[in-house]
Amino acid sequence: MHKILIKNIQQLAQVREVGRAPVKGENMSELPSIFDAWLAIENDIIVGYGNMADWPGINDWSNLEVIDASGKIILPCYCDSHTHIVFAGTREGEFVDRINGLSYEEIALRGGGINNSAKKMQEANEEQLYEDALKRINEMISQGTGAIEIKSGYGLSFESELKMLSVIKKLKETLPIPIKSTFLGAHAIPPAYKENREAYINLIINEMLPAIAKAQLADYCDVFCERNYFSPDETLQILMAAKKYGMIAKVHAEQLSNSGGVMAGIKANAISVDHLEYVGDAEIEALLNSNTMPVILPGAAFFLSLPNPPAKKMIAAGLPVAIASDFNPGSSPSGNMNLMNAIACIQYGLTPEQTVNASTINGAHAMGLTSHYGSISIGKKANIIITREVPSLAYLTYAFGSNLIDQVYINGKLFNGSILPV
Repeated sequence: MHKILIKNIQQLAQVREVGRAPVKGENMSELPSIFDAWLAIENDIIVGYGNMADWPGINDWSNLEVIDASGKIILPCYCDSHTHIVFAGTREGEFVDRINGLSYEEIALRGGGINNSAKKMQEANEEQLYEDALKRINEMISQGTGAIEIKSGYGLSFESELKMLSVIKKLKETLPIPIKSTFLGAHAIPPAYKENREAYINLIINEMLPAIAKAQLADYCDVFCERNYFSPDETLQILMAAKKYGMIAKVHAEQLSNSGGVMAGIKANAISVDHLEYVGDAEIEALLNSNTMPVILPGAAFFLSLPNPPAKKMIAAGLPVAIASDFNPGSSPSGNMNLMNAIACIQYGLTPEQTVNASTINGAHAMGLTSHYGSISIGKKANIIITREVPSLAYLTYAFGSNLIDQVYINGKLFNGSILPV
């Protein structure tokens, strides 16, 4: 049995009892912490914590590693509930197109965007997709992420969607962090179905969903509900079909317009609705009467120069909010969750405490992982971030361009920069 005892922690943040999630409204401003703290880990589990005044008497020093964290902050690892990190090829050319004045929708209508990634996906092999995704995951872990959701959606055909989901399944089975898999076949209408969108929706419902369910390839089903993509009625049709196969709903909602995605998600009892740049008062009111988690994606809004989602207004209304990276090649080419938190502070007016709640415990809730992840709690997995010496928690988002992570532990083991399959 390997034991770790970390002492002299400047701030042990996000200390909670198991089972208290999500964090809502005014409670999002509160980050339960112990200052001048210690933390005990046995194997992969958090087994104790407290103030240094109550430093535990240690009877057995065998197999005990003692770490001095003077001047450092410890947080639970980030839980990133929305990514697209299995993809083939990057899209920096479209980035330059936007700089030169084209909108995201204009690029998509001329063959760019999601359909661009779909074309590359058709030519990619599973081994290369796996290796490339593994590199991205290693980078994300080094930046503090300890749980990840990954979507398909760059396949847009029966074969390519299953290929993506098979890669995600392999990542899930071989890596020591929790990975949730989401089927996003309804990410866009493929060019071949441009004049017959009903046929593509039928393909999703009658062929893709049964095959995915049989192979147990997806935890969730997601739909991009947006003009020029999928209508609220189509979104609900697909999500209700997926529900019959045990896939829980998620929705890309209100990203480019007020499109009806939130309402469709609530009707489908979605675990989350994500993006939310164009959320209005009606959607906020509806979310208050639901169990659906609002998820904001600061990287995408920043990269595409979209309006800021009304995150502060949602919290003031009493809602929980989660933060995720939306790591993808077209609209958010970063999985750095501290950067996402910094954008939420700087551009949306959230406090550092609110962003930590949003990116840890609420992110875990948006992935169905709160029983083992998202907080410093006895019995939870020891996925933790140890910062460098910093003056305060606020410094993490204040100094947004600096790497302020000293060490990351996954399942109680020090991450060395490259997690190998278990």
